[in-house]
Amino acid sequence: MVIYFSATGNTEFIAREIASRIGDECLNLIDRIKNNDLSPLLSDRPWIICSPVYVCEMPRFFTAFLRDLPLEGCKDVYFVFTSGGYAGSSGPLGKSLMRRKGMTFRGYTEFVMPRNYPVSKKYDMLGKEQTEERLKNAYQRIDEVADIIRDGGKLPHRYVFFLEKVVTLPFNPVWCSKVFKADDFTVSDSCVGCGLCAKLCPLNNIRITDGKPSWGSTCTHCMACLGNCPKEAIEYGERTVNKGKYNLKRYKYYVDELKGK
Repeated sequence: MVIYFSATGNTEFIAREIASRIGDECLNLIDRIKNNDLSPLLSDRPWIICSPVYVCEMPRFFTAFLRDLPLEGCKDVYFVFTSGGYAGSSGPLGKSLMRRKGMTFRGYTEFVMPRNYPVSKKYDMLGKEQTEERLKNAYQRIDEVADIIRDGGKLPHRYVFFLEKVVTLPFNPVWCSKVFKADDFTVSDSCVGCGLCAKLCPLNNIRITDGKPSWGSTCTHCMACLGNCPKEAIEYGERTVNKGKYNLKRYKYYVDELKGK
């Protein structure tokens, strides 16, 4: 079974494409996460856990959810990560997590996907051509990854050096606690109060009050609210103004082209 969390579509795309190629089920965990639904999942085939990477790791809330989620049946587990270019310690941490659950780690791989984080001061959002290039490169690797999983092989992955772990592991919790704030989210008059942002927030941090969203104190900067807003009414201070708001659905035309539709 393929299970995943996705905020703006990158991870969902990879998860569903892999599931389609290996003929397996594919489950979006967002509702379970929002409702803290830890009822057991059962699969007689290997688990494929697909996750985005935030600050060199899986999202902390997603790691915590997986830690407590009973995965019954098959003990083999693969990890598939989507990132803007660096998965950091995600693989070793996933391996450690699954071993503590009594699972058999079967390797991991990373897909470099279009950036979805316009809040960043360091990295600009990608243009149309760069985004399409990343989607093409990712799509061309899906068959290779799916074949390995289908054949029961082990996903090859790069070695994560000790120095990387020393730098990234302490850095992640500090960054998340200091930077991942919701204080600067604002909404413009173009908001129609559809509530999609609240529905997609994995931490239930958004409430619709008087027809407009308001943010609480817990945020993971997944950009599900900002990236999925149908009116592009959500901003994060001045950082996201006049920047592209990424959602994979906006590139459906190109995905269809890749698929030969």
